[in-house]
Amino acid sequence: MRVGEEIRHGMSQVLNRSSFNDPHLDGVIITISEVRISPDLKNATAFVVPLGGADLDDVTKSLNKASSYFRRELSHMLRMRSCPRIGFEADKSFDEAAKINTILQGENVQQDLHRDDEPVLDDSQDIESHHKDGETDA
Repeated sequence: MRVGEEIRHGMSQVLNRSSFNDPHLDGVIITISEVRISPDLKNATAFVVPLGGADLDDVTKSLNKASSYFRRELSHMLRMRSCPRIGFEADKSFDEAAKINTILQGENVQQDLHRDDEPVLDDSQDIESHHKDGETDA
């Protein structure tokens, strides 16, 4: 298992079994989407997304305040010589993916996807009826 994945699993366990005296973390379900670790294994960055409408910036700040707690807990769980310093960042990749999807579904892009010289098939048409004689699907 990669080191980043092992740290991600360990952090998930710590989040599930711990309670924090922080209103931004109390009762918030947090997804750790990825952990990137530096080449020297001394620093790790965890990308997080809170579920349920919690404020992403407040949750990230609170997790960074508790980073020494996470490091201490992970040092007991991991089979590493030393546990990396943990930093938390907001995972904005889901927002970026939604933005890209919206752009791709836009009218400007859709008109470019359907060229005039290509037939547009609907569900009732048979694809093979558009093949010329002698062509195969292979």
